[in-house]
Amino acid sequence: MIELTVDAVGLARSRFAVSPLHEVVATLLPWGLQPAPDADPWVARARRVLRRARLPLLRELALDGSGYVPDFLNPYPCGPSPTVEEELERVRRTPPERVLSELEALRVGRPHNGLDGCELPPGVRRAMTRGGTYVARQAADEMRHYWELAFAPHWEAAKATLDAELSRCAGVLAGHGAERLFNSLHSQIRWVEGTLRVASRLRIALPVPLVVVVPSIVAPRPGVAVDPTCGQERPPMLIYPVRDKAIAPTAPTSEMAQLLGPTRAGLLAALAQPASTAQLAALHFLSPATVSYHLGVLRRAGLVARTRSGRSVLYRRTPEGTRLARNRSMPALVNPAGATAAGLPVTTR
Repeated sequence: MIELTVDAVGLARSRFAVSPLHEVVATLLPWGLQPAPDADPWVARARRVLRRARLPLLRELALDGSGYVPDFLNPYPCGPSPTVEEELERVRRTPPERVLSELEALRVGRPHNGLDGCELPPGVRRAMTRGGTYVARQAADEMRHYWELAFAPHWEAAKATLDAELSRCAGVLAGHGAERLFNSLHSQIRWVEGTLRVASRLRIALPVPLVVVVPSIVAPRPGVAVDPTCGQERPPMLIYPVRDKAIAPTAPTSEMAQLLGPTRAGLLAALAQPASTAQLAALHFLSPATVSYHLGVLRRAGLVARTRSGRSVLYRRTPEGTRLARNRSMPALVNPAGATAAGLPVTTR
């Protein structure tokens, strides 16, 4: 069990963040090697890229068993939604002494985490002889290449899912408070009288100045990145898996398909949770332009609304859209003139 005790000041300073580089580094961990059954398919594809592309340093640092990945590869998010370029620059500018110290921890182990050391891979040893600055730059260059090959094509949809999770968390916090929020993240995370308890085989209990909470698509279970010094610059980072990793393709009823047309009905049915145009396009095998057109029709009819979340635009069903999607018979929605109550003509478009 990991126990992080946070006082009122620390709770007020705690924050959530979306970190693209965390998703990259998470595929270097054991759970990236053997993705969970419900993990997004691109997680397994990312590991294939790691094995085949010219990424010698990352390949040697990737874990095939339990152990430790150097923390400098995964900097703490400097804001609520840093870009991958901002995070890569922080990796590149890591102080050289820290880089070498964390690589040395691979050899001697991390006693406070209960992790034993191991023999340093030959490529890591050779890189260390050229200094910490060289290692940091090489790691950042390889992570950028890894990102472009394995993550960039899928990041817009992935980030929309993570942004939707942050919106959910904001709603829980506003409506029910911090205790309910933390207890809603995962069954293995509990807030008990000022202490955040995370199920783990490790036994760590620390007072902490704040907690940075990072939702993840890659992680199959909660984890904590913790510096035993608990400094202000590197507070504990709590990572947890988002519960809904993708938009479930809900089939519309035949009545709704007749009323709206199969494409619009399918999009409305899929919006049980907020989603972006890119997510819906991937789910329904449509072009983003086609999805955007149909969402515009649904929005003008008052069935969906859109809101900005960071750099993403998310669509959600309005109460009218939800009632329509949940009504399995809808006998009163079509008037004698053949127009819908929402003002949409019956169409097979």
